[in-house]
Amino acid sequence: MNPLRTRRSALKALGSAALLAASVTVPSATAAVADERTSRPSVALDWYDATAATIAAAGAATQITNSRTLAISWLAAARATREVPPGLDRRDFQDAALASAVHDALVTLIPSRTQELDTTLRTTLDRVPDGPAKSKGVAAGARQALLVLTSREGDGLDPASVNAPFTVPSAPGVWQPTPPGYAPAAQYGNRIAQSFLLDSPDQYRLPAPPALDSARYRADLAEVRAYGAVDSTVRTERQTETATFWFGSSLTLYTEPLRVAVARSQRSTAGQAALVALFHVALVDTQIATSDTKYAYLRWRPVTAIRTGAIDPDREWTPLHITPAHPDYPSGHNTYAGAAETVLTALTGPRTVPFELTSPTAPGVTRTYTAWSQLSQDNLDARVYSGIHTRSADEAGLILGKRVARHVLHNTARLFDVW
Repeated sequence: MNPLRTRRSALKALGSAALLAASVTVPSATAAVADERTSRPSVALDWYDATAATIAAAGAATQITNSRTLAISWLAAARATREVPPGLDRRDFQDAALASAVHDALVTLIPSRTQELDTTLRTTLDRVPDGPAKSKGVAAGARQALLVLTSREGDGLDPASVNAPFTVPSAPGVWQPTPPGYAPAAQYGNRIAQSFLLDSPDQYRLPAPPALDSARYRADLAEVRAYGAVDSTVRTERQTETATFWFGSSLTLYTEPLRVAVARSQRSTAGQAALVALFHVALVDTQIATSDTKYAYLRWRPVTAIRTGAIDPDREWTPLHITPAHPDYPSGHNTYAGAAETVLTALTGPRTVPFELTSPTAPGVTRTYTAWSQLSQDNLDARVYSGIHTRSADEAGLILGKRVARHVLHNTARLFDVW
């Protein structure tokens, strides 16, 4: 049996039940209810935390698949909360719609967490006064979840499609599997996946990386050779900490900054849902564009260039951190950072009240940030200090991420004006 078709039937039944309840339930108009509405917790934050916990516990092994899960569930929420039917309490409708949309999308995409998500949904709906606003909000969320899920069927962002096989040609400057694991190329399939808003994966393809005989290439290689070696004598303790702090998954590292933006936003429930949706739509499309440029140019990684290239080869050179299994140019961490910075800056401003950030790859280390661009700068430097990217690849990554994010922000009507 098709699980999505089964889920569609369940969602339709839920919507019908909600509409039936709307016809027989009369909302309370007491002052106590008004006070309760004002004081109840933020549904957007509750469901943001539930989404993050769901992905952390049972998400996919591929980062873009998890970004897709966030984009689908929160796009459904943003659409469901955008218009409130006349005569209904706005807060009640939007809270119920957001919870219903995110819940229904997540249980379809990550069914192993259904029990936990059902509990969170009950908790949310128990806080919303019974009445047409609540029941119609639930129905709207269920309807939008189904529509978005259907529109993304077969989009090529499942783990098997993301890591589609790729045959690597052998030539100087061309990517080869890297030590110590010599794993096959990863993420090739992203470049042929369905984006949310890009006209094509190569729409923002970057120009070629510096030529192997250029002064810029020589400078890039000299820098990463000196600062990125496992036994570097010039990298400072702070630089080593930066490399280690930002070595982990970008999705994980940006979970808290996005939460900070949502929590400190003065936007309505609908506006908060749109912020999360736009962030992750931009990040899905950015990762697609990143793989397009990576596999268009196939630039080898520093460890391959330093060990086997024509410029003062050193077969014993080893980077501080293990090199990921895909080409150097551009840096995926930096395309992610550039897109994240652009969306957060556009929707919340360039600076934020100071917030603390921790990293699973640097236990015990806490960093404080006051501007979204500071996260980008740390990402740019970190990949050089890790010995896994050239600075040209990092700088190009920031440029690509910003371009794709601006495209998403300029085309929001195509996301939200679909019903």
